[in-house]
Amino acid sequence: MEDVSNTIKREVETGVLEKVGEVTAAINSAKHVDQVICALHSLASLLFPLDSSLLSGIIDQRYRDEILSTKAPSANERGDWWQAFYRGPAFSTLARILLLDVASNWLACFPLSARKHVYDIFFVNGPAAKVVQTLIPCLQHDGSDGIDVNAVHSNTERLVVLCLLENNGVLQISGEFGISCQFKDSTDECLKQTLSRVAQLVASIPDKARLRAPISLSSHSFFKQITIQLLSGAEERASTLSDKAATFNKSEIDGSLLFTGEIFSRICRRGSSDVLLSELVPRVLRHVRGFLLSSSDAALSDVFQSNPGSEVWLKLMQAVKDPYAGERMSEQLLHQLAIERVSDIEAYWTLWLLFNQIFNHQMSIRSLFVDKFLLWKVFPVCCLRWILQFSVFKCPPDADPLLKEHDTHGFLDTVQRLVAVWSKREFVQSAPMEQQAYVTAAVGLCLEKMSKEDLDKTKDVMHSILQGVSCRLESPTDLVRKMASCIALMFSKVIDPTNPLYLDDSCTEDTIDWEFGLSTPEKRTLSTSTFTEKNLKETKTSLTFVPKEGPNCKLNDGIDNNVKSRKKKLSDFKSIDPDEIIDPATFNYESVSDQDDDNASEDSDCSSDSLQPYDLSDDDNDLKRNFSQLVDVVGALRKSDDADGVERALDVAEKLVRASPDELTHVAGDLVRTLVQVRCSDLAVEGEEESAEEKRQRALVSLLVTCPFESLDTLNKLLYSPNIDVSQRIMILDVMTEAALELTNSKSMKPKHQTKAIISTISETQPWFLPSSIGPPGASTWKEVSETGTLLNWSNCYERELPPKSSEIKRGKTRRWSLKSVNMQESQMEWSHNKFPLYAAAFMLPAMEGFDKKRHGVDLLGRDFIVLGKLIYMLGICIKCASLHPEASAMAPALLDMLRSREVCHHKEAYVRRAVLFAASCVLAALHPSYIASALTEGNLELSNGLEWVRTWALHVADSDTDRECYMMAMSCLQLHAQMALQTSRALESPESTIKQNVIGLPSNPSKGTIKIPYLNVEH
Repeated sequence: MEDVSNTIKREVETGVLEKVGEVTAAINSAKHVDQVICALHSLASLLFPLDSSLLSGIIDQRYRDEILSTKAPSANERGDWWQAFYRGPAFSTLARILLLDVASNWLACFPLSARKHVYDIFFVNGPAAKVVQTLIPCLQHDGSDGIDVNAVHSNTERLVVLCLLENNGVLQISGEFGISCQFKDSTDECLKQTLSRVAQLVASIPDKARLRAPISLSSHSFFKQITIQLLSGAEERASTLSDKAATFNKSEIDGSLLFTGEIFSRICRRGSSDVLLSELVPRVLRHVRGFLLSSSDAALSDVFQSNPGSEVWLKLMQAVKDPYAGERMSEQLLHQLAIERVSDIEAYWTLWLLFNQIFNHQMSIRSLFVDKFLLWKVFPVCCLRWILQFSVFKCPPDADPLLKEHDTHGFLDTVQRLVAVWSKREFVQSAPMEQQAYVTAAVGLCLEKMSKEDLDKTKDVMHSILQGVSCRLESPTDLVRKMASCIALMFSKVIDPTNPLYLDDSCTEDTIDWEFGLSTPEKRTLSTSTFTEKNLKETKTSLTFVPKEGPNCKLNDGIDNNVKSRKKKLSDFKSIDPDEIIDPATFNYESVSDQDDDNASEDSDCSSDSLQPYDLSDDDNDLKRNFSQLVDVVGALRKSDDADGVERALDVAEKLVRASPDELTHVAGDLVRTLVQVRCSDLAVEGEEESAEEKRQRALVSLLVTCPFESLDTLNKLLYSPNIDVSQRIMILDVMTEAALELTNSKSMKPKHQTKAIISTISETQPWFLPSSIGPPGASTWKEVSETGTLLNWSNCYERELPPKSSEIKRGKTRRWSLKSVNMQESQMEWSHNKFPLYAAAFMLPAMEGFDKKRHGVDLLGRDFIVLGKLIYMLGICIKCASLHPEASAMAPALLDMLRSREVCHHKEAYVRRAVLFAASCVLAALHPSYIASALTEGNLELSNGLEWVRTWALHVADSDTDRECYMMAMSCLQLHAQMALQTSRALESPESTIKQNVIGLPSNPSKGTIKIPYLNVEH
């Protein structure tokens, strides 16, 4: 019996091959399109149930009888022919003829019904997996055999859309592989190779389609449609299993899911995981919400596992064998859940449904959630909560914390790893701010779940937390210090919930914002101009009291306001007698003084024989004289036990200094030293420390502006003195910065230098072809104008403006009488703006000297990196204040030499690197292009090498620095360097430039003195 069936099968296969040969020969010899249609119809009628009458009206009468007389086989015979045609080589042979020869020569002449019934039917009604393996390679046919490539490509794309999208071909392929696994083991290597090859072909369709292909073949649209097909098929199988309560093999994955997993892996590999998860998440959420609404008191995990309809979702991620695709799907799943704004319970059960089985059995997935998602990736805080709840806490959010059934060993191990990374100083220095905030939130959320007993079980968590908090409190960034405060608060609650530790006023609420304001960041322009005082005043430690206002803040008019407000605060503690008699005459004195003077007179007793003396304490205050000499101010500031005297001295110090008395040059050094060493925070009333500190800084700025050399000599000696602390060094640098800016913006009038010709000429200095300049006073110069109406001008025309006549002038009522006219005075006076270049060397050179030496109490390259950053910022401001001045050209090489030292430009702290980028940008903006050009031609290798270092170092920072602000500043620095190089090249190429004529000497190696201009292949 078996031999007979094999014989029949071989006969059918032979007949199919013979018939395909006949059809191929008829197509090759056809002279008319109807002949091709008849040949294809003769084969199609043997394979498919075809109604021949549908073709009778579209072909010629000569071929109509041939089609109508075709005899249709029985259903069994048709099935045998179909199997033999598609399972053997016949389909591949005919498909090549159809896709290349017929599509190129005849298909355009086919009527629509003929194309549908005798051409498309071979692809639409065939096995989808076999059709795909035949169709897809034709999308990239090269046309080497002389056929019409455009016709072949357009027809193949049409067939792909028809077979895979309009007829759900991808779903058919999934079903075919599902049936194959019923007859073959799912672990069969041949089946796996076929499945992987078909998935690869399907996923590559958007890559192989032409630019003019249908929009449905674009990657977004195509992947979305095939994802919908596969997920709809999965949901249909899930509902079928649930309705029939079928037994589902929990240990194996069928071919349908394997193919779905392969397709999903290819989609993720092509960067369309967002398209995939946008369709997957709503379906899984719908399934989870259905169980949450209908769940009873039983555990949901048992409900999910016992329900056959959940098996498809439980095994979906097992079918994704590619680790990269699994990671991308996990990430996108978390982001998609955040977009959907799901609750914590829904998110937990969604993660549990998709990842629980592979999380328990695959080490790579556990490492992905517990290590990579907590330490290397950055998710929204809501996603972080879900990750911790699923992978670390391993219980639903609504679970009773007193009934924890899971082992806490894994939880404590994860906490130890998180805290170990979080506490490292290198992590604070090199990690981006977003990642620091993310890991801090992970540590804080874990601490929320810990108890004192859990902490006692750990090994080094307490030490690591204290170390991490300590190094963050030293950071110049306010956000980093806020992270330390939040962790310290949560840790104190673990130790003693009744006694929380508040290091920051922003951490007073019960719930902590673990996003730290980074979820909706404000737009900032990180250019060199924005790296201003605001960025560096975040470096003020708790020991420093510096006002937030800039150097141009408005000064207070009343000097005695602080003294009077202090009296008012002290008088608030005096007892008030309700029977007190107030003399109205006291309101006539000191209208600006305190209202506390009303309480100065004591009330007399009701009895006539007991009288109390007057309180003369206010008279003693009135007898205290104000300071009028700077020597007295210095003496009062040195009396640390007299707080009132120090306060009154600070009130008048600035005004006395700006009055520029004769004694200023002799007292300036002592006054500067005394102002730096005075402790305003210890002497001022509580709450007024910033006001006293502001007065001290304004007094120091006024000293630097009015008496620069003497004041700078003392300040530069104090800057590296071991007798002052970090806050005083920062104050010195702030004062020098504000003084440099004030000197830059100062204005003064001086007589304008009138240049007169030494040799007078009789003839006029203007060109001969211009009209004579003789005319009424106030006439403008002659200007050439072009005539309109003619293309050629045979003569030049000139015009000028004449002053109005006396009869045309309208005079007002105001008159100004003077010996000279105002215009004459203005022409003889000019404004002098920038005074700073004269003092630039005194500001910069002593401060740069010895910055890298480690002294007692001074370590700028190590512990005191905040002072180093402030110093570099001050030097950048100074070189910026001397922009386009010869003094800037003299100071630039020394500053660049300081910046390019390895300890500075490659400092571990991003704060210092930002300051270096700012200073380098200031140097590029300060140098005049003509000076750079002359320096290059004269062989000044020091400057050229420094500028080349700025370019290469900025490229290095932009390419490898982990700090985002450093990256943005490096890009701005490169832009400034390109602009500087362009201006320098113009100065070198200008025909009016005298640089080329005054060349002193070229460098021996010209390659060392080059400036590279972006986008040009020219070097100068």
